[in-house]
Amino acid sequence: MGRGSAPDAPCASGADDLIAFVDTNVLIRHLTGDPPEQAARATRALAGAQRLLLADLVVAECIYVLESFYDVERTRIAELMRAAIALPTISVLDAPTLRRALEVYERDRLDFAEAYLVAQAEATGVAAVLTFDRAVARVRSVERIEP
Repeated sequence: MGRGSAPDAPCASGADDLIAFVDTNVLIRHLTGDPPEQAARATRALAGAQRLLLADLVVAECIYVLESFYDVERTRIAELMRAAIALPTISVLDAPTLRRALEVYERDRLDFAEAYLVAQAEATGVAAVLTFDRAVARVRSVERIEP
């Protein structure tokens, strides 16, 4: 327990130069410009030379905030999140799966959590999602299994 890294913890490529995780509120300020003073500080931090790790959970939370509080269109949200992932100072653990989740979210109009599950099911070869959500059946690459 404590501050040491877990022995089996996955690492982003170049993890040795990572200085911090980026939080949802920093990314939201950068993406929305709201409030302006915090947005400017967030943008400066994200443009700096330091390397930051963007967790998948933070991407999901950003999508939720952009949808629910800022009423941003799904296509624009996917664009914004792709741009955030592509920032030179940002690292993610599994960029291809995260990009695929954004594609499913945008194209197949699934909630991001379900889109992420679909992308994980594809990436792992499990190829099935146990869910009551019928929208998952829109994605032909995975099987929807209903309990």
